[in-house]
Amino acid sequence: MKIRKGDNVKVISGKDKGKTGKVAKVFLNEDRILVEGVNMRKKHKKTRQQGKKGETVHLAAPVHISNVMIVCPKCGASTRMGYAFTEAGEKMRVCKQCGSEI
Repeated sequence: MKIRKGDNVKVISGKDKGKTGKVAKVFLNEDRILVEGVNMRKKHKKTRQQGKKGETVHLAAPVHISNVMIVCPKCGASTRMGYAFTEAGEKMRVCKQCGSEI
């Protein structure tokens, strides 16, 4: 999977199309990622102590990896990415538009 935790991504389809956020968690087996502030869901929490009220909490739900594109930190555009090798033989991710390292 090309997208990692900590990357900035932009949603390209769905109800949150156009929103950007940081990847909080990656679910490798399901091809899904959790993006902060995107695909928010309501969860109703029951009270645990007597005398307190229950509450509604907003939580982010995972989105499929095909619905996001990585945002290049240098050019700022949502772009595809490729791989290149350094002279030392290490593999690095590169932006397809500007060629800079991601």
